[in-house]
Amino acid sequence: MSAPARPEPAVLKVAAGTTAGAAVRDAGLPGRGEPNAVVVVRDAEGRLRDLSWTPDVDVEVTAVTADTEDGRSVIRHSAAHVLAHSVQELFPRTIPGIGPPIFEGFYYDFDVPAAFTPEDLQKLEKRMRAIIKEGQLFARRVYESKDEARRELADEPYKLELVDDKSGDPDVMEVGGDELTAYDNLNPRTRERVWGDLCRGPHIPTTRYIPAFTLTRSSAAYWRGNQANASLQRIYG
Repeated sequence: MSAPARPEPAVLKVAAGTTAGAAVRDAGLPGRGEPNAVVVVRDAEGRLRDLSWTPDVDVEVTAVTADTEDGRSVIRHSAAHVLAHSVQELFPRTIPGIGPPIFEGFYYDFDVPAAFTPEDLQKLEKRMRAIIKEGQLFARRVYESKDEARRELADEPYKLELVDDKSGDPDVMEVGGDELTAYDNLNPRTRERVWGDLCRGPHIPTTRYIPAFTLTRSSAAYWRGNQANASLQRIYG
């Protein structure tokens, strides 16, 4: 017996100067807390866009839900950001590498003085759950120039390398497209920036869209898979 066919994704009209998220709400589509919540939209060129995206002209978009492969990938990448945020809070001497979504999960690489322990992973899970419960907002920010990005990332050598990256490496979620961008985590009450990362996105609207998760293990990994590069610590979730 064949599996039931998936319903066709909803096509929405987003008016100029309004957000994709507003179009999703106006259409009454599933939201946070539902297994098929709309997490991002796909524009006419096939590019995934945040729900906060505000087009300059009227456009049609396709809703992308949490129970699709693209939707799951976005959620996993957002979870990787929350992991990196937690690591840098609890281990301030950490230098972040890259953190892509992978099949059935995500990982993030870190340059740290000592290997992570199982106890460290437990502490990180606890902090991640607190951030998720807080509902921090993901906010896209465009750098005006590469020089601005280099100044902001002066203490993060791995990110600095990515600013000029043109490899097209699919694991590099930090750069790509026609703009150089960061994603900031904002306090949901004050809208103050509490953390940020070089990233091309897209991301879920808030951390509360991240469902149940666990950090599974940590291991050594060479920067960008090259044995000639630094050995980092990789945390999987």
